[in-house]
Amino acid sequence: MPRETVQTKACGFFVPFFGPRAGKGVIILLSIHKTIGGKMTRLESIQDGCWVNLTNPSEDELTTAAATLGVEPAFLRAALDEEETSRIDTEDGQTLIIIDLPSVEKDDAVVYSTLPLGIIVTEKHIITVCLKESSILKDMQDGLVRGAETQKRTSFILYMLLQVAKRYLQYLKQIDKIYNYMERQLYKSQRNKELIQLLDLEKSLVYFNTSLKANEVTLEKILRGRIVTLYEEDHDLLEDVLIEVRQAIEMANIYSSIISGMMDAFASVISNNLNVIMKVLTSITILLTIPNIIFGFYGMNVAGLPLDQFWWFPLAVAGVAILLVAVILNRKDLF
Repeated sequence: MPRETVQTKACGFFVPFFGPRAGKGVIILLSIHKTIGGKMTRLESIQDGCWVNLTNPSEDELTTAAATLGVEPAFLRAALDEEETSRIDTEDGQTLIIIDLPSVEKDDAVVYSTLPLGIIVTEKHIITVCLKESSILKDMQDGLVRGAETQKRTSFILYMLLQVAKRYLQYLKQIDKIYNYMERQLYKSQRNKELIQLLDLEKSLVYFNTSLKANEVTLEKILRGRIVTLYEEDHDLLEDVLIEVRQAIEMANIYSSIISGMMDAFASVISNNLNVIMKVLTSITILLTIPNIIFGFYGMNVAGLPLDQFWWFPLAVAGVAILLVAVILNRKDLF
């Protein structure tokens, strides 16, 4: 994808600024925001107290950002590993917080997953690094999160974590609605398509549960106040974040148990239906075999068969035999 490059001078370096172009599907690779007058404002150059957001940066962009902002390159690259788990680390006065974000992918079906978000706190800046664009970060860039000010770095990060926890709860409610719809469809059709979609939801809940538990551990480390300095008003905000995360963990566990039990139940129902169908087909086969046996005797030109001069006699015998076998199978609950 072609990129629009604007050179902006900051901290003695010329930093490439990748801005949006006209048209759809354009990704903002680097954006700079700062709270000015209580409003989130986009800047063209890096200033003290600003928030720098990087989305899927290349190696050259990471090198430039590390040199410009004075950030450890390893901290910037940490969130670009899809398998990176939630953690917190500090080095040379810089703090790295890796948190797992919920994401949704819509292809043939809705599939939920998670991806890491790196939050780097320095003495003058807040830097976020993520592989994909996130609606959570976009809401903060658009100033939709009240109370989030870039100059108050700790509270700004906590507001971001609170939005992450709320987004987990929002997606979990969507999963519950999708599950209820799939359940109604399974009662009607019992097709493989609905079962596969339930399996995708169960897999999504496993991702959510694992990421939420890792996020909880990271938040508890922040709560101790040894790595990130917490002010008095930050404690209440962090406790709110922990409450939301724990509620999301509980919901993910409940929904996962429900979906797992429902899939086992429907697997048993489908297996039982197959047994019933096989039983009916076997009974029909037995009934159809009796006329073949009787007509076979009378069709071999063997002398001495009873009433062989009457054409209707084999039909009558076959009909009586079928009736008797049908009554026996019905009493045995085989037909």
